[in-house]
Amino acid sequence: MMKHLQKLGKAMMLPVAALPICGILMGLGYALAPAFMGAAGATTGFAYVLGVFLIKAGAALIDNMAILFAIGVGVGLTKDNDGTAGLAGMVSYLMMTTLLAPGTVSTIAPFMINEINSVAYAKTAGNAFIGILGGIIGGVCYNKFKGTKLPDFLAFFSGKRAVAIVTAVVSIVVSAVLLFVWPIIFSALYNIGKAIVSLDAVGAGLYAFLNRLLIPTGLHHALNNVFWFDTIGLGDLTAYWGGLVEGGTMANGTVIDWSVGSYMAGFFPCMMFGIPGAALAMIQTAKTKNRKVAAGIVGAAALCAFICGVTEPFEFAFMFLAFPLYVVYAALYGVFAMITVALGFRAGFCFSAGATDLIFSASLPAAANTWLIIPLGIAAFVVFYFVFKFAITKWDLKTPGREDDQEGEMKIELANNDYTAMAQIILEGLGGKENVASIDHCITRLRLEVKDRLLVDEAKIKSSGASGVIRPGKTSVQVVIGPKVQFVFEEFKKIAE
Repeated sequence: MMKHLQKLGKAMMLPVAALPICGILMGLGYALAPAFMGAAGATTGFAYVLGVFLIKAGAALIDNMAILFAIGVGVGLTKDNDGTAGLAGMVSYLMMTTLLAPGTVSTIAPFMINEINSVAYAKTAGNAFIGILGGIIGGVCYNKFKGTKLPDFLAFFSGKRAVAIVTAVVSIVVSAVLLFVWPIIFSALYNIGKAIVSLDAVGAGLYAFLNRLLIPTGLHHALNNVFWFDTIGLGDLTAYWGGLVEGGTMANGTVIDWSVGSYMAGFFPCMMFGIPGAALAMIQTAKTKNRKVAAGIVGAAALCAFICGVTEPFEFAFMFLAFPLYVVYAALYGVFAMITVALGFRAGFCFSAGATDLIFSASLPAAANTWLIIPLGIAAFVVFYFVFKFAITKWDLKTPGREDDQEGEMKIELANNDYTAMAQIILEGLGGKENVASIDHCITRLRLEVKDRLLVDEAKIKSSGASGVIRPGKTSVQVVIGPKVQFVFEEFKKIAE
């Protein structure tokens, strides 16, 4: 299960990577044409026209996020990143949204129509979950049926041409199941979401805590879908970048009855300032001889979190080495999310809660009291620093730089970003190319399958300069590299094949 969740998480990165540009375009557009998004300002002139143009350009992706997921996840789940799977994902998405539309359901199964179910079926249109599900179906069908051989009279539909056909059939079956299951899922999620919403700031804190806690399993994506992408009538991210505020109405008819930005704002002080504070604590508590290495690992990760909100390099550096500390880390997110929301700080992101998204989201209507990022950030830095330092020393946790010494272990400094050298050392640590069964990567890690796990030398792999090695399964090996993983992956793939 973990392996499949990890593959889905990696596939999600493909469509998610397209979202930051939306924030930049819409943030610039709103700065030029605030009146177009409901604020005061001029409604004529070159600046207004250019602003509207940029806003619409960004909205082209935000408003069609489900389609991005259907295509991107489909392609991302394939072994060869073939576009056929993207087409199949789109076929599945269109099939399910059409068959589950209220008008269709009222005709084929009128007994299923009632007030809550009608809302549930209406939420399938443009729903990110349905888009992701369509992408999964398309990707799986591609991997299973791309080599299909049919009789001569049907040979034209063999191979990859069969994928979309099989996907359509599978999607019909899935739609038939969802016809009965979707209203149940929707009602459960709706009730959970409403329960959390009713808790106001406490609810935002609870969400932030669960979001971080579920990172190791990949299930945080399901939680994000509930609160960010309007699965149950919330859609915090969609509403924020749509220029809406509490009391407004979203394009699909959802009335906004929560403070927009509440489920994103709390991440900013933690990612931008809390992680650097925690990183400093890790560096200072590392063994003296290992502090330079620890600084290289968590220091770079902290900078990445501050600028763009990518936290995986930091989190995976210690979550398996010191899981109790990771629980504390998640709890700190919950605490600061509660405080942030209670103080009235509101901000949003398209990608993640880094400085880049904060700058471009600060001009949107739902943004409020963004100046509070300074005192909140200082507080987060101090609290994360002292809590991490106390926990690490009190519980003698094996954070980076505090691991037990291994004979023969050493670190190297890569000169001029020599990714080839790094890839070569990692390959040697995996037991050579003969021992590598599959090669993949996500946003920060190499994801590998080996034939014989006993041949893996973690000390050798770490000597390449990698941030860490994770063994989530018997034959699964993940090497934490950081945001430049794609360059190491390309070199690794060349020498391993």
